[in-house]
Amino acid sequence: MKIHLRELQLPQDYSSLAELLNKENPEPTTAEALKEDDDKLYDVGHTWMDENGLLAGYDRTRRVAVNDHGHIVGYLYSWRAPWTEPGYLCTILLVDEQYRKQGIGTLLLQHMLNWAKDIGANAFMSTVWDDQPEALQFATHRGFIVERHAYQSVLNLKKTYLDENSISPDALLAKNGLRLLTLAEEPGEDSERKLYELSTKTSRDIPGFIGETPNYSDWLQWYLKVPGFTPELVIIAAHGDEFVGMTNVLYNEQSNGMYHEYTGVHRAYRGKKVARALKLKAIELGKLRGADYIRTDNDSLNEPILRINRSLGYTPLRGSFRLLAPLYTVIKASESHFIQSDVL
Repeated sequence: MKIHLRELQLPQDYSSLAELLNKENPEPTTAEALKEDDDKLYDVGHTWMDENGLLAGYDRTRRVAVNDHGHIVGYLYSWRAPWTEPGYLCTILLVDEQYRKQGIGTLLLQHMLNWAKDIGANAFMSTVWDDQPEALQFATHRGFIVERHAYQSVLNLKKTYLDENSISPDALLAKNGLRLLTLAEEPGEDSERKLYELSTKTSRDIPGFIGETPNYSDWLQWYLKVPGFTPELVIIAAHGDEFVGMTNVLYNEQSNGMYHEYTGVHRAYRGKKVARALKLKAIELGKLRGADYIRTDNDSLNEPILRINRSLGYTPLRGSFRLLAPLYTVIKASESHFIQSDVL
């Protein structure tokens, strides 16, 4: 069967692309969600070399691999956002399991390498699931190294029972003079800007954080108001008018599940049960909504959050490896004998 690469043909490719992505990702997406993300993208790429000679700015390339029946069987998305680590490109490379070991991954990778050279990138960042050794082998044979490990975990809300005799999340914070609220209770730009400032301060403390923090407008689009966003599930811990803790929980109507997009606590308020109260409130709201589960991802070195999750009954799932590679290493490895051991 012949395979060829082409650019996306939108909007007709959204449905097929969602179908391919849903074979790999635990949180399902839809054609509508993909279009919504695309509608937020910058129209034209704009990159330059910074004062250190490293690629800055934003740009992207996308290609799909199509069989001779016109079906999408592979996908490459390589991009950098304005806040991506200088010099780096982020990359998603997927091949339908039924079409692996036919060189499709190599075709997609070659397109990425050519594009990276054209715009002056010098390094790549990607991820693979830790239960897919063949995908990891494909990457490591081409010069990628495992830089970090993150864990997924899930809480089954149908089998989780809150102890009516235990202290409520609101009371837990009240002991320290704090209160819980949601963005729905205090909506508007003032609250959103306070959340942005809190996110900016706390995200740098996450193990493995690299790059820059986005500006306010980009943060709203790509970190707060993402598919599944609802103000009722943006939970906030406040000390007076100051926001000192937050968690953004997304609701996926397709799976009737919830996902912890981000949880952060101001340094001055750590050790005061703020993160625990935020997560307890998320469980409470999830059960009221009738959701089936809450899923989350955490870096393997983020022991405080992992400890809280375990105590609340989260069970471990598969995790993911973050992979990094210099451009010249990938080019050299791709030209070597390893090309003969394709798994993608």
